Amino acid sequence: MSSPFPGMDPYLEGDMWQEFHGTLAHSIRQQLLAILPPRYVALLSKRYVLYSPSVSLLDLPDETRVIYPDVHVAETPSRVAEAAVVYGTHTNTPPSTQLPSFMAEEVPLLSIEVQDVASRRLVTAIEILSPVNKVGLGWAEYETKRRDLLMRPVHLLELDLLRRGRRITLDGKLPPADYYAYLSRFTHRPYTDVWAIGLRDRLPVLPVPLLPPDEDVLLDLQRAADACYDLVHYERLLDYTTAPPPPPLSEADALWLAEQLKAR
Repeated sequence: MSSPFPGMDPYLEGDMWQEFHGTLAHSIRQQLLAILPPRYVALLSKRYVLYSPSVSLLDLPDETRVIYPDVHVAETPSRVAEAAVVYGTHTNTPPSTQLPSFMAEEVPLLSIEVQDVASRRLVTAIEILSPVNKVGLGWAEYETKRRDLLMRPVHLLELDLLRRGRRITLDGKLPPADYYAYLSRFTHRPYTDVWAIGLRDRLPVLPVPLLPPDEDVLLDLQRAADACYDLVHYERLLDYTTAPPPPPLSEADALWLAEQLKAR
């Protein structure tokens, strides 16, 4: 069994996203290692982003309380009855309730770095955007990292496989789409190649540039995503009997999605 959809599975934007994010990074790296010339290597790079649910919720315009899956929040039961027993009737007044505070947590994020073996120079950075990259403080952190990469002789390939959240800031209007891939070659700045990807589309085959005069290698993004399903079998873990995570689909896409699931 594999994904019931030809491209991205919108149900992955739920509580399985963080797991999928890491598995996809490994899959992309494995594919690149098999095709890179001997002078290059693909390495995984991990960093941690400080995530505060309270900040991110406030930064989501026109939306209500939706918590992204990078952090699991557990509800703490009310301690009113317990407080009444502890305080009794001859001490200070017990509190009305006890609620947890929003605590910032470190969220691990994986990216792929294509490096020159001899000099260990970073040649191409491949970023897979996560929900924490697309709102609040995580967005600001990613924009800072992105600006730093764009100022260096490093190619930058960015994969935005999430329908929700902010998009990469470019000088111009993006074509309408559910997902995007962006490639900024350091030899062609300030221009960025943009792939607009619909919910019904297969994920594209993307060029991964190397150092001149070496030719690009090709990353089959759909094959990388399919390999994640073959390994983990997400179709057994996702609840396809409910609507996918927000944002809501258009009426046409909702009908198409229902047809895909019925066919499976």
